[in-house]
This record gives sequence, structure tokens and C-alpha cells, in this order.
Amino acid sequence: MSQVLTGSAARPTPEPSFREFVFLIALVMALVSLSIDNLLPAFEPIRESLRVPDANQMQLIITAYMGGFAAMQLVYGPLSDMIGRRPILILGLTIYTAGTLLAVFATSYEVLLAARVIQGLGGAAARVLAVAIVRDRFEGRDMARVMALTMMIFIIVPVVAPATGSLFLMLGGWRLIFVSMLALVLIVVVWFGLRMPETLHPEYRMPVSAAKIGDGIRRTVTTRASIGNATALGLAMACLMTYLGSSQQIFETEIYRLGHGFVVVFGLIAICMGAAAFVNSRLVQTLGMRRLAHAGICGFILVALVILAQGLIFGGRPPLLLFGVTLALAHFLLSLTMPNFNAMAMEPLGDVAGTASSFIGSYTTLAGAAGGYVFGQAFNGTILPLATAYVGLGLACLGVVLWTEKGRLFSPHHADPA
Repeated sequence: MSQVLTGSAARPTPEPSFREFVFLIALVMALVSLSIDNLLPAFEPIRESLRVPDANQMQLIITAYMGGFAAMQLVYGPLSDMIGRRPILILGLTIYTAGTLLAVFATSYEVLLAARVIQGLGGAAARVLAVAIVRDRFEGRDMARVMALTMMIFIIVPVVAPATGSLFLMLGGWRLIFVSMLALVLIVVVWFGLRMPETLHPEYRMPVSAAKIGDGIRRTVTTRASIGNATALGLAMACLMTYLGSSQQIFETEIYRLGHGFVVVFGLIAICMGAAAFVNSRLVQTLGMRRLAHAGICGFILVALVILAQGLIFGGRPPLLLFGVTLALAHFLLSLTMPNFNAMAMEPLGDVAGTASSFIGSYTTLAGAAGGYVFGQAFNGTILPLATAYVGLGLACLGVVLWTEKGRLFSPHHADPA
């Protein structure tokens, strides 16, 4: 596609190569992950600086971001179906920039939480538009492969994010972390503006109509494969958000008391998740999305039961090596499911990709944030709330998958290979 639509004007923009496309889309999505993970080592310094009495309340730094992130996704998708992907993404990144600036100068915890909500309102554009752009250009197994490669880079970001957060803490304090976010979003805006053409197909451009938006949402909700796989993705995200919310307390401060060693453990687990996304990108074209997703969720449940058993046997505090290895395995398996559930949810909805991505993104984010907050607030100085969340959410996810597939696990159909 050689024409780029920016509002009503059109100008030629060079096509990025496949590798550049994947890396740029992954970087757009990485804003979401980076906006969470590089703040984890800063929980205690922020708590001391802004005088927050309850350590569990620090999890609101994540929840506030995810709340704004979920709400605004319902807006960006339909707008992008009407106006185009480029201008709406730029709008969202501008809002994200405003929230980041507010966070840099926040003088109270309430102002910081407000800034995080605004960051989430803007960052939602990255999640919605990245998926919609991939769906615009690819479908079937090719889409699953691109999503897997994108997710691999997206997941690798947490490997370095806590370490860079710790580095910025040493260099200039927690506000410098937000300055780094500001620098990254400016890089993304410039790169995207120069290299990514408009991807919305002219025949799919929707008129400005509430009825059309409603029809796109209705199709998403009433398409069994879409709503079922989106629900499964939301439950998987709830597992991930539960981990993100309590990981700092588990590893750094309350259970294992690793201090700065927290970033090493967190990074090693993130490497396992990135490895799973890479493996998925290699296998999805031969095994298919369903086989990998179904195998991943079944394996995750089994490993979650092992983690729960560890917690019960060792009084909620199993040996670090034992817990770390099984937790890494659980996240490896979880990472086999998420890009495939996402791709399968989007597969039937190519002509309303923006609206569908918007609704699915908001729906899954709300599910993930709500589940993560509930189980995160249950943290009691042991791993039992985390383990219980993994088992319960994993079983619920499997139940939804069975409903979606009408009881057929590992059975390829649609775009999967036979």
C-alpha cells in the first residue's frame, strides 16, 4: 500500500520490510509492557516519597493504568475504522505523552494515579491499533506467525524493563523512569510516522455511524470463536496481571527478600515467556493455533496444581529454586496460549478489525485487570493466593475453550493446517 492517509491528506510512505514491520509493531505494543514492568522496582521508593501507608496499595499503580487502558480501547478501534489507523494511533500516543509528563511532576500519590490513568487512556491506542494493523495486512496462519513474533518482542521487554527501572532509580530516582517512557514514545511516534503507511483497506472504511460500531461489536460478541477465544485470553491475562501485581512483594520484599536480585528472577521468567513466543512462531504454521493454545492451557493447569501443592507443603513459602523453575514453566505454557487466543478471536472479523480489536482489547484488559487486582489484594505473605489464582483461572479458561470448540480440543479447523 503506497498511500498513507493522515486525516484528509494523502502522501506516499515507503513500505517497511517484514522484519521492520514486526519490530515496529512490537515496539508499539512494548509501550504497554514497559509502562508497567519498569516501575516494579520503584514501588518502595514511590511509597516512601509519596507517603503511601499500605504496601498492597502500590498495586494500584498497575490497576490505574490498566483501567484507563481498558476504557479507551472501546473508542480507538471504531475511530480507526472510520478515519484510519495512523491518525488515531498518533492521537493516542499524544495522550500517553501528556500522562507521562504529569507523572514526572506528580507531588502526591493521587496525582500519580491520575497520571497513570491518562497514560492508560493513551497507551490503549498502541494495543488496539497494533493488532488491527497486523490483521489488515495478514490473515490465518501468517497472522498467527506475525502475532507470535510480535508477542515475542513484546514479552522480551520485561526482561530488561525492571533492570532499566533499577538503573534509573540509581541515576536519578523514580521520576527518571517516566522520563525514559517519554523518550521511548517520541521514538515510536517518529518511526511510525516515517515508515508505516495507512493499512486500513478502503473497502473496509466505515462511515461515521453509531449503528455501524454497534454492528461491529454485536458481530464480535455473537461470533462464538471470537467471544470464546477473547474470554480465554482475558482469563490468561488475569493470571499474568496477578503475577505482575504481586511479583515485587514475592521476590523483592516480603517472601524471598532478594532486593535488587528481584530484577534477575523477573528477567529470567520473562526470558522463558519470550522463548515460548519464539517457539510458537516457529510451530504455529505446522501445528496450528488451536493445538498450541489447547496444549498450552492444559499444561499450564497441571503446573499450576504443582505450584499450589508446593505452597501447601512448604507453608506458602517453597524454596526459591523450586518455585522459580515451576513458575517459569507455567509462564512458558501461558505464553503459548495468549497470541493464539488473540489471533483466533480476530480471525473471523477482518472487515471490522478496528472495532473488533477495540472491543476484544477492552474486554480482555478489564478481565485481566479485575482478576489481577482481586487476587493481588489477597496477597498475604505467601504464594498461596497466586497459586490459587492460577489453578482457578486456568480451569475457567479450559472450560471456556471447551465451550468455544464444542468439546473438541486439539482439532484444527478454519485456517489451521490439518
